Amino acid sequence: MTSDRGEAMPGIIPSTPRSRLSRTDPFDAVAVLLIAGLFATALLTFRDYAISNDEEVQHRYGELILSYYASGFEDRGVFAYKNLYLYGGLFDVVAILIGRAAPADIYVIRHLLCIMIGIGGIGATWATARLVAGSRAGMLATLALAVCGPWFGGMFNHTKDIPFAAAMMGATYFLLRASRDLPHPRLRHTLGFGLMLGAALGLRALGLLLLFYTLVAIAARIPRPFAGDTAARFVAHSLIGLMPGLALGYAIMIAAWPWSALDLFNPIRGLFAFGDFQYPIKTLFAGHTYMMAEVPRWYVPAYLAIKLPLVMLTGAAIALVFSTGLMRTPGHRTRETAFIAFVALFPVAAEVIAHGPAFSGMRHFIFVVPPLAVLAGIGFDTMFAWLQARRHVLTMAAFVAVALSFLWPASVLIRLHPYEYLFFNSLVGGLQGAARTYDTDYWVNVMHAAVVELESFLDRENSPRPTRRYFVAVCGERLPFEKEAQARGRLRWATDDDPADFFIAPTHQSCDTAIDGNVIVTVERMGVPIGVIKDRRHLTQPNLAR
Repeated sequence: MTSDRGEAMPGIIPSTPRSRLSRTDPFDAVAVLLIAGLFATALLTFRDYAISNDEEVQHRYGELILSYYASGFEDRGVFAYKNLYLYGGLFDVVAILIGRAAPADIYVIRHLLCIMIGIGGIGATWATARLVAGSRAGMLATLALAVCGPWFGGMFNHTKDIPFAAAMMGATYFLLRASRDLPHPRLRHTLGFGLMLGAALGLRALGLLLLFYTLVAIAARIPRPFAGDTAARFVAHSLIGLMPGLALGYAIMIAAWPWSALDLFNPIRGLFAFGDFQYPIKTLFAGHTYMMAEVPRWYVPAYLAIKLPLVMLTGAAIALVFSTGLMRTPGHRTRETAFIAFVALFPVAAEVIAHGPAFSGMRHFIFVVPPLAVLAGIGFDTMFAWLQARRHVLTMAAFVAVALSFLWPASVLIRLHPYEYLFFNSLVGGLQGAARTYDTDYWVNVMHAAVVELESFLDRENSPRPTRRYFVAVCGERLPFEKEAQARGRLRWATDDDPADFFIAPTHQSCDTAIDGNVIVTVERMGVPIGVIKDRRHLTQPNLAR
């Protein structure tokens, strides 16, 4: 491997020179095949995932944004709909526009769009690790994110978290690209950064972090040693060079987030508003129930530690060790690895220091997972190269150990399907140890399987009146239930006037204990109950006239 100036760096053997990556590079080929396999798997299985609890309101928010523009800014309902004006609606608007052009169920469109964006996020992770450390690091980073349950399971219906995380990773890639040519970045890299910046800001105010990351990237590239005036000119010329991208990002933001256009400082107000949310939302942590504003200071890093595959965390830790200079690596690699580490760790550190509110585990911080996967790829690649320069047998042993470490979370995801986002690592004993102790199926993803199982139960019961309607109480949102139940039409949402014949609930936060009844079906994975169906007909008087 060579340094920025071309000198040989002893003790490190690169996977493939970044400037002359072969089209037949085996590591690139494996990464491409893996991404293609993920896409094919997603297309074959996406109907196994339910509509998540937030999707109905998000879809409605997208409709209000379009109504605001279609009315010539007269219909201002978008600013009074819950608290969603604090968010951008880019994903929702794009999904609606696709739905108008392609006649299909809007929630099918949303899920397919989220899948494509989620796989795009894996692609951005690959590209970033490949840029910093070569094709082997890129392949390892791709694998690390692909076997990550919160990411793989989330990319089917987490239509806020995954798109934002993918945009942040894409922006990080283009920012690294642009930073290599500072103070005169190439226009294509600048515009790529602007596009991803706008996408992130068009989803969440937290995308403003990218502006801070931009300043950090510029500061890291200031020539050394430098005088004050030299540094000032470098920063000024760099900002001017990045201005087309910043302008593009701003334009996308105000188009997708109307509230941000009402006042120059609204995006900043939105960012601080997220640090002061005080909703009556409960969350589980280590067996204790907390309100979201009262979670322990270490809530988010602890969830990251138990929800991510240990192989990813180990690789990221190795990258941090090498980036400290304890082992020799090229200057640019150390600097860029440190930058990726900053991108991954700064938001978590800020959350800990500020002691902000949090809920639903690591969901709101899933955007730091792709940078951690990049670090894992860089870390393992650097370790292999360092060992290879010493003893080949050690390299082979390390490779086998890492390969087996990736196989384990992959096997867990297969057994969890379609509840991959319920993955917990061995620090808490997997899903078995986390059940009823940490947040699990908060999206009520069990809805699809529960409705299918209830329909099958009624078919087996061989009722003399197969057309009878049954009323179902649900610990979850109405729309996901009704979308699952609409095909046959005999399952209806229970109301006060229509007592529930059955009850569907996830076991998350003991929701399954909210209503009495006889358990007739338990949805399980790896021996852990995820959801239940209760028969309540012995508690209510059947209305045979229905």
